[in-house]
Amino acid sequence: MTGYYDAVLGLIPVLFAGVTGALLLAGIALVFSIAAGATAAGSLIAHAMFVRTPTDAPAPSTPSAGPVNAD
Repeated sequence: MTGYYDAVLGLIPVLFAGVTGALLLAGIALVFSIAAGATAAGSLIAHAMFVRTPTDAPAPSTPSAGPVNAD
């Protein structure tokens, strides 16, 4: 099963190359295209780290055994 963070890891290079390539095709200079692609990929990383923060899975709860019979 693919999770959110797996998708983020796959989208980082796609977003970087896609934005850079699109801006190059539009006639924007290489330096600015790379900077815009890096900014887009960085914003995706920032979203994954700070908006949808990775958390530890909650510990499984153990049912209480109830009163112990000492007989």
